[in-house]
Amino acid sequence: MVSEKKRLLQRYRVPLGFLLTAVFLVLARPTATTMLIGGAIALIGLWIRAWSAGHIRKYEKLAVTGPYSHTRNPLYLGSLLLAVGFTVAAGVWWLGLLAAGLFIGIYLPVMRVEEEDLHRAFGEEFDEFAENVPLFLPRLTPWKKSDLKFDFELYLKHREYQAAIGLVLGLGALAVKSYFFS
Repeated sequence: MVSEKKRLLQRYRVPLGFLLTAVFLVLARPTATTMLIGGAIALIGLWIRAWSAGHIRKYEKLAVTGPYSHTRNPLYLGSLLLAVGFTVAAGVWWLGLLAAGLFIGIYLPVMRVEEEDLHRAFGEEFDEFAENVPLFLPRLTPWKKSDLKFDFELYLKHREYQAAIGLVLGLGALAVKSYFFS
């Protein structure tokens, strides 16, 4: 049985991410170099999230195409890369330790909760998927070939563009801080 604590983490992971962003903005010491490198890393994470959103049909069908043929949690992989990129852009190395601790403390339990939910919903289909596709770190080759392509309507339905808006606002705030407070 899934603990209520894990469900609570699942519910509050996004608001906690916003809180972490605020802390980062206050403590950040960005430079042009850290922002360029961090922004590039964050863009990769954003791309992975967007690609994932165009392949997931939540509660309808088990996602096994696109990035889901490489990792069972590409949205979280993208989120991790966004966090790493934002941390690098912030220019304070120990903020990475804070971000890593929060990621491990929040997302690993959430992944386990979602695994249980997917097993209940899809049974043997999910079990086969889980045996062949890693939980988090991606496999290099896709598990299955599929004709299903990226669906931009799904991207919009899942409002993944909000991550892009958040990245632009976050990097913009770091740029302002770098310009006015360095």
